[in-house]
Amino acid sequence: MKPLQAIHNWFSERLEATRLHLARPDALLQLAVLGLLTGLLAGAIIVLFRFSVEHIQEWLLPGEGPDNFEGLSLGGRILFPLLGAVALAFMFRWFAKGLYVLGVARVLERMAYHQGRLTVRGFLLQFFGVAIALVSGHSVGREGAHIFLGACTGSLLGQKLELPNNAIRTLVGCGTAAGIAASFNTPLAGVIFSLEVIMMDYQLASFIPVIIAAVSATVVSNAVLGDAAVFQVPPMHLGSLAEMPLVILLGLVSGGVAAAFIQMVQSIASRTREWPIELQMGVAGVGVALLGAGLPEVMGIGYDTINATLLGGYAGGILLLMAVVKLAATSICSALNVPGGMIGPAFFIGATLGGGFGHLLDFWFPGLNIQPGVYAMLGMSALMAGSLQAPLAALTALLELTDNPGIIMPGMLVVVIAGITASELFRKESLFITMLKAKGLDYSQSPVMMALRRVGVASIMDRDFVQAPRLVDRERARELLADKPRWILVSDNKEPVAILAAVDLMAWLEQQEQEAAEPGEAKEIDLLKIPGRRLQVAPAHLRETLQEAHETLQKGEAEALYVRRMTAPGIYRIYGILTREQIESARTTSSNGVSY
Repeated sequence: MKPLQAIHNWFSERLEATRLHLARPDALLQLAVLGLLTGLLAGAIIVLFRFSVEHIQEWLLPGEGPDNFEGLSLGGRILFPLLGAVALAFMFRWFAKGLYVLGVARVLERMAYHQGRLTVRGFLLQFFGVAIALVSGHSVGREGAHIFLGACTGSLLGQKLELPNNAIRTLVGCGTAAGIAASFNTPLAGVIFSLEVIMMDYQLASFIPVIIAAVSATVVSNAVLGDAAVFQVPPMHLGSLAEMPLVILLGLVSGGVAAAFIQMVQSIASRTREWPIELQMGVAGVGVALLGAGLPEVMGIGYDTINATLLGGYAGGILLLMAVVKLAATSICSALNVPGGMIGPAFFIGATLGGGFGHLLDFWFPGLNIQPGVYAMLGMSALMAGSLQAPLAALTALLELTDNPGIIMPGMLVVVIAGITASELFRKESLFITMLKAKGLDYSQSPVMMALRRVGVASIMDRDFVQAPRLVDRERARELLADKPRWILVSDNKEPVAILAAVDLMAWLEQQEQEAAEPGEAKEIDLLKIPGRRLQVAPAHLRETLQEAHETLQKGEAEALYVRRMTAPGIYRIYGILTREQIESARTTSSNGVSY
């Protein structure tokens, strides 16, 4: 054997063993390595995306630095969104093929119904679509793109390696964490957001790879872009505990504004769902052009405005006006399928709302020595918690972005109040779920099904089986029983149709040996007719999760599955047998809170 062929065979065998092991929910070491690789790749892609957008903005916009839409003339503020809308309409009209929901909502939908399997087409649409939207001043954030690009990187890596779907889901979580971490230089917030919003899973085998991915993506981002904080926050803190009731009031107001944000997106999206994509992009472009013409601060991401707000660069009245206009602009863009994220706009709305609220409090209560910048920071986390229903991620982001431990206590209070106000008082789901449902896509999460998604069929399948054609002679039947298998997979016309308990064939042979065979008796044995327990079978791919296997059995007439994978065109290798009883046992174990 040639050396290269030997190396190839060795690598193929190791990869095959790794695939089988990754079907288990406790394949920690392998997932950690894959998480590292996902983080490095996602970090590099996100750096490339940021470089592309920021350099184009610096080239097109006046002044120094990206996102300076305030420096445009009135005509430029109108022209930029309109040209961007035309470019987006053309791109989605000819290349999307119905793929209009992107960003975090798309990741959630693919995780819920497609085991996290994302596509190259979605990756390219997100990369170039969000770049066009940001450069042209549409009111969206870059974080949704970073999350989607990171998640897509993990998903495509898993698909390329033909990993089981439960491992692909973990890599999607790794990519999500990498996207947030590289976007804000906040690795811990990336981990929490991924686990809280995307994976909804805090098991060790999920936690460790996600942490590694977030750290590695942050290292790549810092190595290329530097480790400077996204927001320049001076040391600030509450003046006294007397301000705590005011923090509670800010949480209530922020929760109400978050609910209004969600309602606006829901109303616009549901009413425009049947519009052609050209009309949606056109209306979004006109809306941003009109709003941006009067208040250019609401165009683009708006990080420069957030920084100025934290440093006290705006009066209270203009801050509240910017919050209202940004709310309208972002609702229009998000509901009309303009690609981009909503975390950045939520930070903008929260900062301007909180800053304006702080200025009003300072005017009403001059004796408390209130710092409006503190309320701007609290407003950022409150809007994120209320609109995205991610309180822990919002609190963690607040801590990492401000590097101020003194903000933790009021931050905890404000995110809890805002989240409860939006979800319980106004009965609103997160923006991501709302967008999916407004587009006619159902979204539900069963705790038992979530547990079954964490386990691959290869981890519990029964490998104690032999294959046989329907008709065998007695000698062949004894050979089948030589290794004492549990099941015999019976094929008819070279297609597996049923499994037969091996003990039943053994009992039948013993019975025949005890009875005197008639001279004219046929020597061949029909394995589909002899007495015994037989289960009709259907195929299941080696990469599938127990959830997919359960759904296959629920839909069809099969009572068991044979697990296979294509090793060459038209050639399948069968790895094991999975019965309904095994899956039901796994469901029972999952519902009792036991991990595999």
